[in-house]
Amino acid sequence: MTQNFLKGKVAVITGASRNMGRAFAESLGMEGASVAVHYNSISSKRDAEETAEIVVSSGGQALTIQADLTKTKEIEALFDQTMDRFGRIDILINNAGMIIKKPFLEITEDDYDRIFAINSKAAFFCMREAASRMEENGRIINIGTTLLGATTGFYSIYAGSKAPLEDFTRALAKEVGARGITVNTIAPGPLNTSFFYPSETPETIEWLKLFFNSCLHNYA
Repeated sequence: MTQNFLKGKVAVITGASRNMGRAFAESLGMEGASVAVHYNSISSKRDAEETAEIVVSSGGQALTIQADLTKTKEIEALFDQTMDRFGRIDILINNAGMIIKKPFLEITEDDYDRIFAINSKAAFFCMREAASRMEENGRIINIGTTLLGATTGFYSIYAGSKAPLEDFTRALAKEVGARGITVNTIAPGPLNTSFFYPSETPETIEWLKLFFNSCLHNYA
């Protein structure tokens, strides 16, 4: 039974059309929040609309917004549209991201520019825009990666592009803490989603399942 702890609160979730972003949106909707469901491309529009429908059926309100987060003007528009619709922002979940898995020596300049644009630059400017509009006692949550603490082969460019989030988090937390706003980075491991699987082979997926099941058993 939900308690509507977030009734009257407004959340922006980037990359919310599917996978973990959708799960965040559903959870916040169940607690009564209004959710701005961000999606990147027209091809994701229907998925974003389905996420919005889930939020509404869970008890919240929802708005879908398309934006290319590698462009700061579109990030600004994302937050402006949220304010126009709901009148406030209380929560940002910086969830949008991309994976490139390659040997270090095969990474191109284009690979580098593309992944840093979404995993680092976009996250930074979403934090900036959220913090500039956020109500007191708000929450900014960045999605990092456990790969910064447990290096896995061929994820150098992905982990490297996520690494700046931890410094961004500490810096912004100091600047907005007096307003009661908390800023945190959480670091999920491999997830059973379509975001993760395309980068892996059946063999590496099976190894990861065995590894993490072993970890859970050891800590149970």
